[in-house]
Amino acid sequence: MISRILFATDFSQWARRAEDYACSLACAWKASLTVLSVAEFPPGLNPNSPVHQLYLGELLKHASSQLVDLKGRAERRGIAVTTRMATGIPSEEVITAARAEDSDLIVMGTRGKTGLTHVLLGSTAERVIRGTPCPVLTVRTEQADAKDEGILSRPITLERILVPIDFSDCSLDALAYAVVVAQQAKASLMLLHVLEPVSYGLDFSFGDSKAREQERETWTKRLEELVSSYQQSHVPMESRLRGGLPADSILDSAQTFPCDLIVMGTHGRRGIAHTLSGSVAEAVLRKAHCPVIAVHNSKFGSGHRRAIPTETSSVTHT
Repeated sequence: MISRILFATDFSQWARRAEDYACSLACAWKASLTVLSVAEFPPGLNPNSPVHQLYLGELLKHASSQLVDLKGRAERRGIAVTTRMATGIPSEEVITAARAEDSDLIVMGTRGKTGLTHVLLGSTAERVIRGTPCPVLTVRTEQADAKDEGILSRPITLERILVPIDFSDCSLDALAYAVVVAQQAKASLMLLHVLEPVSYGLDFSFGDSKAREQERETWTKRLEELVSSYQQSHVPMESRLRGGLPADSILDSAQTFPCDLIVMGTHGRRGIAHTLSGSVAEAVLRKAHCPVIAVHNSKFGSGHRRAIPTETSSVTHT
């Protein structure tokens, strides 16, 4: 169960929609909510300097007032809320708080199409996702939407969830976490596997049609077996196989399905196995029109077993 949510905020316009998600999920799932505000104070600065003390004092005073207001809004919805204030490097403080609170999910806001290069807590989402002890839900707000009350006040719905699958360890862990989310949200899952054209030839063709059909049949069967292995979860689940570049196919599927959330692993094969910079995960986080849960650490215990054994192939790249 996802019972402890950490919401990291700087109270900017980019964090407002993320607050809606954090509070709505906490309310619907009967989860506790910890709200964290970090006064950014770079290392190397003298904290005893009168100027720096004044700067920090003003930041903490403003944050304290905002935390009181947010706590009141959440408590009126019946949510059990605690607040935390910290001083230092935002990414480190978010990770520290998540460990201290034993959080099951971190919620953060991101800013427009610039995604991870300009995110809520001083461009720290990438670092948080890499070092977090639990999955991270990022909620992106477009520049044009930041002041649109109609858009910002839209109801939160989680009815359809997209889960990219490449059968790597991290994608299967992401699926297991997505099943938990779907159970709590009473949502359905769409599993997506992407076959990259470059895997079949540098001319971006699939080559021999018979070989292409065999590949499709193989991966379609594996997806069906994966869906079947989760029958006892009682989560409505289907699968889809697509060709194309992974990030483009994931983003297009998220819109055409359509879906309310994407749940994906951040240490899969190829791009995701490296840092998020330039990877499939980063591209999805930057451009998705719906929130994304990045699963770097699913937080499952050592006794957790995946639904099926992991099998890998050189043609699986999501």
